[in-house]
Amino acid sequence: MPNILIVGATRGLGASLAKQYSVQADTHVYATARASDPPPNTLLAKNLNYIPSIDISSPEAGGHLLDFIHAQNVSHIDILIITAGFFETESLKEPSFSAQEKMYRTCVIGPTIIVTALANDSEHLLNSKSKVIFVSSESGSITLRHESEGGGNYGHHASKTALNMCAKLLSLDLKERGVAIASVHPGFMRTEMTKGVGFDKFWDDGGAVTPDVAAESLIEWIQTFDISKTGQYWAPRGPRDIGTAEPVLGAKDKLPTPLQLPW
Repeated sequence: MPNILIVGATRGLGASLAKQYSVQADTHVYATARASDPPPNTLLAKNLNYIPSIDISSPEAGGHLLDFIHAQNVSHIDILIITAGFFETESLKEPSFSAQEKMYRTCVIGPTIIVTALANDSEHLLNSKSKVIFVSSESGSITLRHESEGGGNYGHHASKTALNMCAKLLSLDLKERGVAIASVHPGFMRTEMTKGVGFDKFWDDGGAVTPDVAAESLIEWIQTFDISKTGQYWAPRGPRDIGTAEPVLGAKDKLPTPLQLPW
């Protein structure tokens, strides 16, 4: 039975991934929550186990996660998806040291430490059948940054770029073991996170989709992902919601779906 581990699964994309994977009878889903109690609606899924009190921005997250994995006798992880994130807007006139620090801790340092903790615990836990997916964003592509969207949001963009770099480096470290690693832009989503920073005003024009739709596309793409694509950066839903794709990469109707993104 495949083991799926989703880090950051109480809302948004993570919750949708946990729900969609857990309806597959031949899988066992482990999903993390920052809270000490799992969401009530997940208790109905017999093959979904929530791992409580995992704050990915905390130095203790990796150890707590391993304690649970050992207690549950999880021998291997087939698919690891790290979706946890944090976004706070900034501008030239209003940068934020504390917000940038939290974005880097949550979006870069935490995910990297989680993977290294799992990789170093046992060569069987992450092995030649394992796939590791870092949920990044097209905002992390330096190539796609274009004058049409302007600057600002330094911590958001730069933390995603740093996450992409860590994914690339981990793919090199774990390639000989056969672990396939990629970073992905899952799509512009209608979530509390994007609404919380005022991006809901762009939902309609930007082609934003629900987390359930984005999760379905990502799950389908993961089925095709293997070691031949390790270390790469992909948009499973293609260029449709990437505003700078056309001025940078060319006409959207001539770009493929899925789309490999430029660094």
